[in-house]
Amino acid sequence: MAKSLSKKILKYTVIFEPAEEGGYVVSVPALPGCVSQGETFEEAVSMIKDAMKGYLEVLKEEKQEIPQEGSNVVITQISVQNPAVSL
Repeated sequence: MAKSLSKKILKYTVIFEPAEEGGYVVSVPALPGCVSQGETFEEAVSMIKDAMKGYLEVLKEEKQEIPQEGSNVVITQISVQNPAVSL
């Protein structure tokens, strides 16, 4: 009988920001310090997946808890007054 293998898929919110020199800087808020970059969006996706995998492997090796991101995450922009501009 074949052994049934199952993997739990973890999903995290990822933020892509355009880099000044081109490409993207990518971060994962639920994984503090997990940051990568890529010259194209596709490369940035690949690079952050690799960084996330490594980050989670280190947590596992160090027997630390793997962060779980809830499904109730809200992402929005909030406006605040620029202190450098006087009214």
